[in-house]
Amino acid sequence: MRAKKSPGLISPTGIIRLMTHTMMGAALGLSFSLALILFNPAVANLLNHGGDSAAIVFVVTLVTTFAIGATLTGVVFIIAENKES
Repeated sequence: MRAKKSPGLISPTGIIRLMTHTMMGAALGLSFSLALILFNPAVANLLNHGGDSAAIVFVVTLVTTFAIGATLTGVVFIIAENKES
């Protein structure tokens, strides 16, 4: 009997796993940006003097960066797991 192989990237399960990594990265980026704004007075001061959209651009940049990083890490993890099995 053949062992069950875990699905790769190009499958519904693989896409769901990648989306999960992306959402975890976005949540981590949002948490990090909130903590940075709340606990670092220099960042809060810069955002106060930056205008209305400065905070939004700051948060979106961090969320996007963390989400892309987590997605790429998820791709590496899924490929490594497929090679292992």
